[in-house]
Amino acid sequence: MSQKTNVTERISDLVEQILLELGEDIDRDGLKRTPERVEASLKFLTKGYKLDIEKMINGAVFEAEYDEMVIVKDIEVYSLCEHHLLPFYGKCHIAYLPNKKIIGLSKIPRVVDVFSRRLQVQERLTTDVAYALEKYLEPKGIGVVIEAYHLCMMMRGVQKQNSSTITSCMLGHFKSDSKTRSEFLDFIK
Repeated sequence: MSQKTNVTERISDLVEQILLELGEDIDRDGLKRTPERVEASLKFLTKGYKLDIEKMINGAVFEAEYDEMVIVKDIEVYSLCEHHLLPFYGKCHIAYLPNKKIIGLSKIPRVVDVFSRRLQVQERLTTDVAYALEKYLEPKGIGVVIEAYHLCMMMRGVQKQNSSTITSCMLGHFKSDSKTRSEFLDFIK
């Protein structure tokens, strides 16, 4: 039996045990394959642990003389809160000031996916994305803003359905120059 099968069986067994502890009948039609579905879902939602950013970028960093702000906004974000294993979702906005390097635009949302497909807190997700892009681009500055809704706040706890959380990470000129930061924030309004 392979280790992968053992892990799958353990996750399925654990989900089955959780259902039993909740008082559910695991033999009823709607729950018969739930342990396997939950296992597949969790593997998909946490696939970021197995992704290698360098392989994902795949050499799509190019030399260029472009020196104006590059912004990719409204990148959809879906993640799982590491405190309650409940989803949070929202939008990520990223800007950078090139320093003789640009990146293929599709790679920016993929970097977001690498980190959002892990058990996460929004604050760390924001900084992880910023520092990863800084490492590969070596830009004059980078700004990352994420606005998200957390089901752990909406469905349980304080039960506030209209509360969103905004986090930011500003590096380089975005941190030191208020005009650069303001220009980015104006663009993403």
